[in-house]
Amino acid sequence: MRVKQFLVLPKVPDRLKPLQEMANNLWYSWNWDIVRLFIRLDADMWEACYQNPVEMLSRLPQEALEKAAQDEAFLVSLDKIYQKYRDYLARKKWFHYKYGNLESRTVAYFSLEYGLDTGLPTYSGGLGVLSGDTLKSASDVGIPLVAVGLLYRYGYFKQTLSTDGWQQERYDENDWYHMPVELVKNEDDQPLRVSADLDGTPVQMQVWKVQVGLIPLYLLDTNIPENSSKAREITGMLYGGDKDMRIRQEIVLGIGGVRALKALKINADIFHCNEGHSWFLTLERLRVLMQEHGMSFSEASNYVWTTSVFTTHTPVPAGNERFDPVLVHRYLGDFVKQLGISWKDFLSLGRVNPSDESESFCMTVAALKYAASCNGVSKLHQRVSQEMWHNIWPNLPRAEVPIKGITNGVHISSWVSHDMSDLYESYFGPRYTERPGAPEVWDRVERIPDIELWRVHTRRRERLIFFARKRLVQQMARRSSTQLEMHEVESALDPQALTIGFARRFSTYKRGYLLFSDPARLEKIVNNDKFPVQVILAGKAHPLDTPGKEIIKKIVTLAAEPRFRQRIIFVEDYDINVARYLVQGVDVWLNTPRRPEEASGTSGMKAALNGAINFSILDGWWDEAYTDEVGFRIGSRDDLPNADLQDKLEAEALYNTLERQVVPLFYQRNGRDYPEDWTAMMKASILMAGKKFSAQRMVMDYTDVFYVPSIRAAAELSTNDFALNREVTGWLDKISSSWDRISIRDIRVPDVGPTVKLGQKIPVTLKVYLDSITPDDVRVEIISGRLSSQENLDTMSSVVARLTDKSSVPSDGVYEFTGEVTCQESGRFGVTARIVPQNEHLLHTKKPKLISWW
Repeated sequence: MRVKQFLVLPKVPDRLKPLQEMANNLWYSWNWDIVRLFIRLDADMWEACYQNPVEMLSRLPQEALEKAAQDEAFLVSLDKIYQKYRDYLARKKWFHYKYGNLESRTVAYFSLEYGLDTGLPTYSGGLGVLSGDTLKSASDVGIPLVAVGLLYRYGYFKQTLSTDGWQQERYDENDWYHMPVELVKNEDDQPLRVSADLDGTPVQMQVWKVQVGLIPLYLLDTNIPENSSKAREITGMLYGGDKDMRIRQEIVLGIGGVRALKALKINADIFHCNEGHSWFLTLERLRVLMQEHGMSFSEASNYVWTTSVFTTHTPVPAGNERFDPVLVHRYLGDFVKQLGISWKDFLSLGRVNPSDESESFCMTVAALKYAASCNGVSKLHQRVSQEMWHNIWPNLPRAEVPIKGITNGVHISSWVSHDMSDLYESYFGPRYTERPGAPEVWDRVERIPDIELWRVHTRRRERLIFFARKRLVQQMARRSSTQLEMHEVESALDPQALTIGFARRFSTYKRGYLLFSDPARLEKIVNNDKFPVQVILAGKAHPLDTPGKEIIKKIVTLAAEPRFRQRIIFVEDYDINVARYLVQGVDVWLNTPRRPEEASGTSGMKAALNGAINFSILDGWWDEAYTDEVGFRIGSRDDLPNADLQDKLEAEALYNTLERQVVPLFYQRNGRDYPEDWTAMMKASILMAGKKFSAQRMVMDYTDVFYVPSIRAAAELSTNDFALNREVTGWLDKISSSWDRISIRDIRVPDVGPTVKLGQKIPVTLKVYLDSITPDDVRVEIISGRLSSQENLDTMSSVVARLTDKSSVPSDGVYEFTGEVTCQESGRFGVTARIVPQNEHLLHTKKPKLISWW
């Protein structure tokens, strides 16, 4: 049967056209005023449409729209909000004032998922929500950025629990024509399409656009009639299918994404891979530079390296994306031939040890090798990543592995409740509305009277309890529970009791079971008559993660016991909407990962901004945020080799801290109507999170540390048809070919005796053989520090040595360099030296194998 298709659009009155315009920009998702307008139109419809304004406008009866168009009060509010929206789009922002001459440049940001709002299900969890917060914050500060991802037919799964607590998955098909998404058209008013060959078959992709404030997000879609059924499934599910499906998704994202930007006439200067999923974009960039600009593979590689940013989020080796070389060859063998390199050389790009043919192809390794700018997502994660990947740079000390630390942040306007936001605006002033991520704004938190802060927080806790009860009733009804059981859950939880929140992906390393490891002790804590405690949990396990599902089942089964039924509940189908209610309403945010396996975590930041107190393992962001003034810690920074012992000790620490510190402080009222000391900790926590952990701060860090230096370096390298890039690549090739022949022949220090004084300076002379390399091409460094028992340097400080004679070239190729070191620590002290390349046109010269030690 053939069907003639039409797209029927809602007939929105002209007077409501501004409302329709704003409904198609995700700006609405972080502006409560416009959300309130939609709720005024029909509150029940708003919830029924999953807070999707585009669908709501299409489903509202025409008479409701006409009535709103005649409602003077509604129109006054609409005009005011629309003016705010237009001002936001037009206002000059941070990037303009700091880097105005670079506003014509573009950063392309690639991610496999984006968590922007409940009504746009293109995310599964933390990685996607971080990507969404990145786009919103880039818009807030005016960074010239475009984003690329995939449009999933089904998105991530909807979670329900069976009567015995086992997770069940349901996949709902997304109706993109009723979402804030627009199909991109070409000059002929036809869908814009690009293609890529997969296993010898061309796969067509159409492009959809989501507008996020000022930032366009382009999503690729293979579900079109011209494709085979196998190709149409590529953008079917997020994180669905096997490795074969995964590699096809990542080729579409990477190679297809670069081609889509070209078709859109967007000439991106910098490419940022958020995780290794999109690394295949590198291959398309290399191909274009070689075929369209006549570069060699080495020349193209240097330019791509200079203009690539890579963010790793995974702190354990097993969590990094790896593919069997046979599978990679199936889909990319022909493509690699276009790059003019052997298959062996290509595989070496994704291997820590290039000569190990048994090693699989790792996307993270390839991304680290091909990006001059790499980072972990917290200070602790930076150190973990440097340790995990130091074998890529085997001669570098761990602390110098070129992976920086840019700690994640959250988009404040998306996560702070409207009640709390109104309070902040009252005491922080208008600058909070314009730039809530500005650190200096948060110093004014002390101006808020304690009782006002407590009342607002209490109101949000009450709303959370009512929301949780409503969801619990819906869950029970779906399981065909009895009327008596339904009646019981309607009174579950106490709006005035200490409320703990725990919500995240249920993976084993997150240890969702830790709070429940001693049920008898937990029973005493939650059912204390004078000081009751209650726990609200939420989260999904990956469909293939059976151990994660077992944890959920264990918790749900325990919570169903009569002793816990009124105090512990599990809210199904964790999403952005559930997350907002939780972080905006709980008193305590609990996090129990196995250190150091939490790269960052951001849910605790969101809770802190709303006045919740973090109670967490010292992992991820909390390792750098924690002080006694802002929250509570579980355990210490000691990493135990025995997981069972670590679980036992940290469960004990959790219970002890909860009983002896958290609960008493919350209920300590001192004759007042509010907990004075607890409120002081709330203020300290808000100050800490607001000043240090906003996503605006995060994207400004990316801009200052990575984007702008890379943009400037690229501009320099690309002038005169990439003349300087060719010159620098030639220099690198020359250096690399001669590097194995250079050496430090000798280190000489004067006879100062067996002991020296703290602070004493010691002159050092070096004899350095450089073969055909000139002294200008290298930096010779004298390294000194405290010696370990194995006679390695525990600490290192470096001094650049000076060439003694610049006027002549020694006939034997041995140059003399001199310098001076200072004895900065007591104890055993050592001195060594090294040679590294030096070139002002490279962002850095920490290339694998290009370092020579004495």
